[in-house]
Amino acid sequence: MRIAIVCYPTFGGSGVVATELGLELAQRGHEIHFITYRQPVRLALLSPNVHYHEVNVPEYPLFHYQPYELALSSKLVDMVKLYKIELLHVHYAIPHAYAGYMAKQMLKDEGIFIPMVTTLHGTDITLVGNHPFYKPAVSFSINKSDVVTSVSKSLKDDTYKLFNIKKDIHVIPNFIELNKHRNESSISCQRSVMAKKEERIVTHISNFRKVKRIPDIIKIFYKIQQQIPAKLMMVGDGPEKIRAEQLCAELGIEDKVIFFGNSNEIDQILSYSDLFLLPSETESFGLAALEAMAWSVPVISSNSGGLPEVNFDGVSGYLSDVGNVDAMADNAIKILESETVLAEFKSNALNVAKQFDIKNILPLYEKLYQEAIEKTHQPL
Repeated sequence: MRIAIVCYPTFGGSGVVATELGLELAQRGHEIHFITYRQPVRLALLSPNVHYHEVNVPEYPLFHYQPYELALSSKLVDMVKLYKIELLHVHYAIPHAYAGYMAKQMLKDEGIFIPMVTTLHGTDITLVGNHPFYKPAVSFSINKSDVVTSVSKSLKDDTYKLFNIKKDIHVIPNFIELNKHRNESSISCQRSVMAKKEERIVTHISNFRKVKRIPDIIKIFYKIQQQIPAKLMMVGDGPEKIRAEQLCAELGIEDKVIFFGNSNEIDQILSYSDLFLLPSETESFGLAALEAMAWSVPVISSNSGGLPEVNFDGVSGYLSDVGNVDAMADNAIKILESETVLAEFKSNALNVAKQFDIKNILPLYEKLYQEAIEKTHQPL
């Protein structure tokens, strides 16, 4: 199949998932065309089946905000015609599904019929898309998509609750490329850089937004280190970082917490971690938790959003109500205080992660692609 993938080319979950999906599809022999305003961060153009087409938005004094949707839809039309693309897969409802629909209409006028798959990732529905300014356009775009998928059942339910959606939504979870994450020969840093031999390593990775409940992470760790020798690895950057550093100082644990900022050594850090904390207000899926589990790291998380679909309570870690710091700390200690229990949870975490390996998830997309293409080409 010849497939165009439209996504945000950033470190965010949707961009990473879209890029990894496209690269794996290319390895399976499909011709993949990434169409966006900048080359995606994880995109390696070393395959003859992978192509990148940049969307240029000309600047005109007339426009206060440059019309990216217009430029994107025009670029999609040009690329479909030039490369005989058979299917559009757009990630994020706005503006990508909206631009995709406009491209479909322009192509239709020229006798070219192409299906569009729209994948919903989270904030495009629950935050941005639900804003009154955008809600009609989001509903329209989803309903006009040929196939709609969401990364969790929780997000699917939220979409139906927040919007007037008449389309079926297929749940296809996020995934992990397990072989790549388990390539321990690539690990260069030493555990001793982060912690002493007798200390447990507890980790959190995020964009440090308020929804991640960063103060809860510090409070949970504070309770953990009172019972067990431990260090906390805080990876990422964002608006809550300064507050977290101040809270560590107030609690007198500055020497037990390392703030890495944005790091390219996430795999190295996770490879030595014993526990991952994700007490978020909500997560549409919880990709950070899955990435930790792929390194055999059990997860202490909230039970909000899609997290129960990734972190299996009592198996790969524990779930607690949002804000229940005491329960999360107690569960963390329960895992960390015994070598036997920790080893069992580590093994379970990896086994759960294997269910989300890209090799298991990718055929679900391929099946939907094929059905959409066949349906589009059926005679009226």
